Amino acid sequence: MKKLLLFFCLLRLPALAQLPASPRQLYPGLFEAVQLARVYPDNKTFVDAVARQPPAQVMAAYARQKDQPGFELRAFVDTYFTAPAAAQAHYQSRVAAGLRPHLDTLWTVLQRRPDSAAAGPGSSLLPLPYPYIVPGGRFREVYYWDSYFTILGLQQSHRTPVIRHMVDNFAYLLDHYGFIPNGNRTYYLTRSQPPFFALMVSLLAEEEGAQSLVRYQPQLLREYAYWMSGADSLQPGTARRRAVRMPGGEVLNRYWDGSAEPREESYAEDVAAARLSKQAPAAFYQNVRAAAASGWDFSTRWFGPDGQLGSIQTTDLVPVDLNCLLYYLETTLARTYELQGHATQAAAFQAKAKSRRNAVLRYCWDAQAGWFQDYNLPRHQRSTIQTLAGVYPLAFGLATSAQADKVAAGLQSRFLRPGGLLTTLSASGQQWDAPNAWAPLQWLAIDGLERYHHPALARTIATRWVRLNADVFAQTGKLMEKYNVVNTQLKAGGGEYPTQDGFGWTNGVLLTLLNRYKLAESR
Repeated sequence: MKKLLLFFCLLRLPALAQLPASPRQLYPGLFEAVQLARVYPDNKTFVDAVARQPPAQVMAAYARQKDQPGFELRAFVDTYFTAPAAAQAHYQSRVAAGLRPHLDTLWTVLQRRPDSAAAGPGSSLLPLPYPYIVPGGRFREVYYWDSYFTILGLQQSHRTPVIRHMVDNFAYLLDHYGFIPNGNRTYYLTRSQPPFFALMVSLLAEEEGAQSLVRYQPQLLREYAYWMSGADSLQPGTARRRAVRMPGGEVLNRYWDGSAEPREESYAEDVAAARLSKQAPAAFYQNVRAAAASGWDFSTRWFGPDGQLGSIQTTDLVPVDLNCLLYYLETTLARTYELQGHATQAAAFQAKAKSRRNAVLRYCWDAQAGWFQDYNLPRHQRSTIQTLAGVYPLAFGLATSAQADKVAAGLQSRFLRPGGLLTTLSASGQQWDAPNAWAPLQWLAIDGLERYHHPALARTIATRWVRLNADVFAQTGKLMEKYNVVNTQLKAGGGEYPTQDGFGWTNGVLLTLLNRYKLAESR
């Protein structure tokens, strides 16, 4: 009966659109040549470039010219493609005016108009019907999990119409593609990201009333169906796509990408890294892509015992953070049915949430370490890597009070540094490891600590993070994608691209913390 109800709810949604071709599919041969030759230093530049002629004409011209004497690949690309420019390249912040005016201005600088007219056969952009906020820098499109933390700041800025537009854009993507892609680009159509849509809808409901939850119920159901696809046919200890059946029969989830090819936006990096891995290329690429789906690309969290990218094993791991987010989605769906007076359906989703919570506590809680950790399905054991993903059970209310106390003690003794909380305890050179820190994880840790009655530690983390953000802004006039919280005089590093500024989720979390704790903008 429960499956039938879900089926009929999904039937009422529009038919899914056929997936458009990605740059590698449109320009076979040319694409690989451009990316491997590093025509642009950043592989993301070419996949974001817009063709000046229809793809078939571009490929015909390439076939005619590529073997002619004196052919220059860069000149050909410049002739047939328009490379993207940094959207805020001409924006200059006024440091003397202070952080708040800067943040308020950035919402306008980072906002994009509806792009149905701009996106065409020569562009990788997936058109969206409403305005949206991009992160900044090389990230010229909307990103899924980034947007929730951006929306936190939009709420503080009383920009409810912008929030509604953001939520409506994600609902549009769910209706057209059956899931929310990593970003609104064709080359992201094989994966999603951490499922924060339910949190966005809940935040909008704070502004516009509980009926917002009911209004987006069809899209919430569609996202749930995406994550749970294939779960019913699984045997214990097996996984399919994003669904995992645990040894005890419980259903949890993992990160997954439907492609086993190099990422188009990081093609040269993936090809080079695959040569150094002992894994078969297809398995390596799928693990790399799954890590990109997690948002944590890359971290020793996903690596094997040698701590190297070549041993990446993302698809083997059942992530604690993902399952907390899906717990929240299940409780939100239960709430949507309660609001409609549908007690049976509400009880069904409450039962799903309860089962997931029990499974997270069973498989991810390490009592000896006093920490929530990912679970390695093939090895039938918890990961030994401690990361800030361990704060999610506090942020979403799954932890017991005793567990939360131990996590708080671990944050204080192992993760807290002069600028905030480390992402992991490993200094590997990867961007999602020490000494780096990221605004979303600071927020979730702070919010989780407040939920479990550790206000002093929450305030300490918030104060250190705000001070670091403010100091870097005073020195550079910018807010960054990530920060070094160990040596606050140095920039964060690691990753496949330089540190980006803008920056959507940093802005949103910073403004929320300034207001929540009534903190000064500078020392």
